Amino acid sequence: MTVSSKELLQIAVEAADDKKAMNVVALDLQGVSLVADYFVICHGNSDTQVQAIATEIRKRVQESGVRIKGLEGMDSARWVLMDLGDVVVHIFHRDEREYYNIERLWSDAKVVNTV
Repeated sequence: MTVSSKELLQIAVEAADDKKAMNVVALDLQGVSLVADYFVICHGNSDTQVQAIATEIRKRVQESGVRIKGLEGMDSARWVLMDLGDVVVHIFHRDEREYYNIERLWSDAKVVNTV
């Protein structure tokens, strides 16, 4: 079974939402960057919540038959980066999200309405 990038985006957003991720934003990078088709950016209010969000996304993505290409930052849980191929997920701790403000860096990208 092949999962489209749009479907993968939806899986990641729903999994993050189920773990009460805060301020979930999906950016459409098509035509803006070759890095990925979509970024998902969200944050948790504690290290434990950041790890729970990442774990839930990983579980759902793997259940859909997609192999995760990379996962960084789970130990420190300050900024977890998940490479799902066409979708890259950034899960921040609240303080780091404010500091890095990557939405501003990708301001050319359109915000995607999900769910």
